[in-house]
Amino acid sequence: MDMLGYEFMQRAFWAGGLIGIIGPLLGVYLMLRRQVLMADTLSHVSLAGVALGSVLQLNPALSGFAVAVAGGLVIEQLRRSYRTYSELPVAIIMTTGLALAVVLMSLKQNLSKSFSSYLFGSIVAVSDTQLRLIAVVAAVGLAYFIVLRRPLYSLTFDEETASISGVRTGLLSFSFAVLTGMTVAAAMPVVGVLLVSALIVLPASLALRIASGFTAAILIAVSAGLLGVFSGLTASYYINTPPGGTIALILLLFLLAAIAAQRLIRLKRRHSKYRSPLHSGKSVQEI
Repeated sequence: MDMLGYEFMQRAFWAGGLIGIIGPLLGVYLMLRRQVLMADTLSHVSLAGVALGSVLQLNPALSGFAVAVAGGLVIEQLRRSYRTYSELPVAIIMTTGLALAVVLMSLKQNLSKSFSSYLFGSIVAVSDTQLRLIAVVAAVGLAYFIVLRRPLYSLTFDEETASISGVRTGLLSFSFAVLTGMTVAAAMPVVGVLLVSALIVLPASLALRIASGFTAAILIAVSAGLLGVFSGLTASYYINTPPGGTIALILLLFLLAAIAAQRLIRLKRRHSKYRSPLHSGKSVQEI
């Protein structure tokens, strides 16, 4: 049977496509705001939420989602308390999330086995409930970035100027943290907790490397994210590898290829610029 003939693959492609749009879009803003590690931190926090849901016999996806959102709010609050040491809140929340996950996992036997799909991603792990959750997050995220594009742009590049111009930077920053937590938690079934930051950061890194402007960076990031997700899911199905790791490696190859191509273009331009007229086959008089 064809790959897309299976319902679980259809759900995986729908989920991957939705995350492939909202994740890289969020990643561009995170990179420009110097908050790249926030996605990685919240992925560890969501792992603690999944463990908590399993221990309390709740839906692990929903509990991970709720804890990730709460973690985003705590990070933003701590970031405002430690303005001089902006990296400190990330370290505090990351270690707390990992510690809670380890302790909670020890409270329930055989919990580590069911964790493999959340850690590394699994095509068959995307249920109808998770797909609906991802669709809601993607819709909310797109509406958020469209409606608030101007204040977000101001906040991203100069928070002080944005505040002076009337933007409610505090509320906007907290809402951005909530959206980050929602996106990280929603991406868990596809790429896994340990690699969710790769889907958010790598396409954005590629886009900011080669884009000529902000809008171009967003379009390139989303395109790279979608291509990486779809090709990664396809490769994962046929060669039987974890989808999260496969997607991350493909996105990394995209980034390395872009860097190599950019360097080759620069070398070619430099060679053409400094090439002597005497080496062009013409005399100085002819030139």
